[in-house]
Amino acid sequence: MARNKYPEVTFEKILDVAQRLFFEKGFDQTTIQDIVDGLDGLTRGAVYHHFKSKDEIMDALLNKMFLENNPFDMVNNRKDLNGLQKMRMAILLNQADQKQMDMSVQAIPILKNPRILAGVIESNRELLSPAFFKLIQEGIEDGSIETKYARELSEILPLLELWLMPSIYPANAEDMYRKFSFIQELLSKMGLPLFDEEIMGKIMESFSKMESINEMP
Repeated sequence: MARNKYPEVTFEKILDVAQRLFFEKGFDQTTIQDIVDGLDGLTRGAVYHHFKSKDEIMDALLNKMFLENNPFDMVNNRKDLNGLQKMRMAILLNQADQKQMDMSVQAIPILKNPRILAGVIESNRELLSPAFFKLIQEGIEDGSIETKYARELSEILPLLELWLMPSIYPANAEDMYRKFSFIQELLSKMGLPLFDEEIMGKIMESFSKMESINEMP
């Protein structure tokens, strides 16, 4: 086969095919050969040129989905919102993103894989923490947030997301509500009243949907 003159096209095509298969079959049931078969003539070597494993494909896919649908980018230039309002809006936009929620449903079982779990933590450290820190600093400057723990809060918020993963700490919808209530009170005491009633409602709606999907045969 002729050498690919457009490796970035191949990279994106691999991610597109993998995403479709992960949705249709689930991550564990999808093989590298399944992905190769969906690439219209590209070889197994073309996949391994870009990715060493299926885990790496998932890492790249999660990063790509975050960057393409980054709720922080959508709120950063909103002049009508203060720092706290921007953080709340980013959370609501993320919860409203059905595509992202579907991917989260597929990703939950594989978080038991240490390689994937490490990748999620690294992505959170590189992408989410800086985004949270920027908005917390903005909120401090405009007076909507009163905390002396901007750096610490920006680092712990993504880690709390891992605590909320039912595959790591099993929980039903009622348990999740208690967890979010705990986080709501904890953040408020730290000067970051992030979760209002609208956000709590949207979050619980999302977890109820995820719970119903996971119960399907």
